[in-house]
Amino acid sequence: MNAAMKTMRDVFIETLFHRMHKDKSIFFVCADFGSPKLDALRQKFSDRFVNVGIAEQNLINVSVGLALERYAVYAYAIAPFITMRCYEQIRTNISIYAQLRDVNINLIGVGAGLSYDVSGPTHHCLEDISIMRTLPNIEVFSPCDCGTVEKLVDYSIKVRRPKYMRLDSKPVPLIYDNLSQTALQNGFFEIIKGEAVALVSTGYMTHKALSVAHKLAQDNISVGVIDAFSLKTLNEHLFYETIEQYQSVITLEEAFINKGGLDALVSDILHRKHSDIRLITMGIGDAHVFNIGSREHLHKMNNLDEESIINNIRGA
Repeated sequence: MNAAMKTMRDVFIETLFHRMHKDKSIFFVCADFGSPKLDALRQKFSDRFVNVGIAEQNLINVSVGLALERYAVYAYAIAPFITMRCYEQIRTNISIYAQLRDVNINLIGVGAGLSYDVSGPTHHCLEDISIMRTLPNIEVFSPCDCGTVEKLVDYSIKVRRPKYMRLDSKPVPLIYDNLSQTALQNGFFEIIKGEAVALVSTGYMTHKALSVAHKLAQDNISVGVIDAFSLKTLNEHLFYETIEQYQSVITLEEAFINKGGLDALVSDILHRKHSDIRLITMGIGDAHVFNIGSREHLHKMNNLDEESIINNIRGA
């Protein structure tokens, strides 16, 4: 599939649509949130498609009920609403119950980070990495492109555990032509091997990390880029072996920093390894984003633009 510049949700739904032809165990449940690709799935598999309406708490309850009947269930809604509006239901009915019994329920949240840039703070999703990582028994994925998303579909069908997948709402360029199964299981991939400084990014910020690395390469500055797409089940031993070659690591996330997100994941690994690698964290500070404008404008207002990243690299 040529997934270049498609939206993650379209690729996810289209891939799942093809899998549903052969796998009768797959159910799709949504909270009155559509997409062009979803129309075909709803029409073809009307017996395995449920729209609960704008009721995310009920979305979780219905999905858990189906998962307890051994179905592979996909609950689909806007990212801030599928995580925060029904957090108690996720905690009680998924996180706690999954410690007692295998349930394959997959939460698909669209609109990670600032991808709904002009919709304001109610539709920004900057807390989800932190709050979902807090819950036991739920894997958290933050893919950077549609190639990763396509691989995650098959993983999500096969692995009978709860998962949360935060998808960007905008079309994104393809980074991975064919992400290996091994890399997917490791939870990260070193896209560029650098010298003194590595950018560890997740989701959309991996595109920005690559752009910065390519610009600095023109000045003969070699910066590593590591895409962390699993934020809960990442292979920590292999990850540390990858970053220990660097003197400094800069984490990039479209999320609140110092709140338990990607920066905390990396910091915890460095702490447990008694590492002296310098860690610089970049993301959104301790304030909601009320500015209205393009994503790039919001990044610049929050010191997450390429110039700010480059300044941190030069000072590392």
